[in-house]
Amino acid sequence: MLFSFFTERRRENLVGEPFPEAWLPFLDANVPHYAYLSEAEQSRLRDDLRIFREEKNWEGCGGLTLTDEIQVTIAAQACLLTLGLENHDYYPKVESVLVYPAAYKAPEREVGDSGVVDERSSSVRLGEAWMSGQVVLSWADARAGGQNPGDGHNVVFHEFAHTLDMADGTVEGTPRLHSQAQYDEWYEVMTQEYERLIEESRQGGSPEVLSDYGANDAGEFFAVVTEAFFEKPRQLRRRHKRLYHVLRGYYRQDTAARVILHLRRQPRHQSAVTS
Repeated sequence: MLFSFFTERRRENLVGEPFPEAWLPFLDANVPHYAYLSEAEQSRLRDDLRIFREEKNWEGCGGLTLTDEIQVTIAAQACLLTLGLENHDYYPKVESVLVYPAAYKAPEREVGDSGVVDERSSSVRLGEAWMSGQVVLSWADARAGGQNPGDGHNVVFHEFAHTLDMADGTVEGTPRLHSQAQYDEWYEVMTQEYERLIEESRQGGSPEVLSDYGANDAGEFFAVVTEAFFEKPRQLRRRHKRLYHVLRGYYRQDTAARVILHLRRQPRHQSAVTS
């Protein structure tokens, strides 16, 4: 209780300070989703990202020097996912955010018959989320994904969706939901949609909304549909209505309605968002 009291007091003091004006261009340039939010949602996101940034351990890897732009951009994108969730506590299982300048090589661990771990092979990665509390990201891809809000790909959304999935200690494509009824509907809809994506991938076609990377396993499916929910919400709602419904129920955000409202507010000569 005492620890909780001091944590809440520290957070209140932090968000009680004016939001740094020098950070606003980072939101405008690298987090276009910020413009879709209501004033109240923008205010909450600014508060959330400050707390997230302050409470996580940040490390620049591969020669990268961390800057305010890097931390604010990644924190804002991560906190966008939890904007509608109550008592999310700023990803409590995430302890550290490690950032590389660009895509990086990571060892592939294979355990042989004798129990020896072989790490000679490696693969190029854009991001990773570890059960032990680390999220690893490519800054080039985190920034590029943020700057293009409608292409369906965002490595920060993807990896932090994995951390939400990990909250119960497993990675099976189901985060902590809000009720038993929601679990029942989630299982039914997500299973059907996952199998549908697997079948579309087997047939050699290119799914229209969801990346076929989601066909790898249920955990990757949840991360991929999270990307689509925030990046291609109108298309997801049109072509995968029930899937959109269960994601809206979990994230407690109506991302398609948010994009439509944003477009209606724009001058007619401005180009439309494609999500």
